[in-house]
Amino acid sequence: MCRSIRTLRAPVTPEVGDEDIRAAALQYVRKVSGFRAPAAHNRLVFEQAVEAVAEATRQLLGGLEVRGGGAPRRGTTVP
Repeated sequence: MCRSIRTLRAPVTPEVGDEDIRAAALQYVRKVSGFRAPAAHNRLVFEQAVEAVAEATRQLLGGLEVRGGGAPRRGTTVP
């Protein structure tokens, strides 16, 4: 979807901080909304969306169970 959003799960990215999660959420909301920065009248709903996506990302990363050998190699796809 968006090449600037990087994979946040281990072992691809061993340490993920809240800033990383928020940055990915912000990129996602920007992409979906089509706005780089919201107008004043949309700021609240924009920020709420960023927080909702960040929280969903935290839950996802906290619940994932990674099995197997390591990160996929560049240029390969994972089914």
